[in-house]
Amino acid sequence: MMRSSCWAKTNQSTFRSASPTAWKTRGKSRSTLIEVRSGAYLEEDDVVRFQDRYGRV
Repeated sequence: MMRSSCWAKTNQSTFRSASPTAWKTRGKSRSTLIEVRSGAYLEEDDVVRFQDRYGRV
């Protein structure tokens, strides 16, 4: 998995292509992640989980 960082400011958006992605909030600030999928196939089974702290692997 390629490793990169993206520091987002308030009300800033970012785009990730279809590749393995992990999100982490640093510090004490809270964040909200809104996932918007696009493409011809938009079903739940198109997500492949490699690691999940909530047991959804």
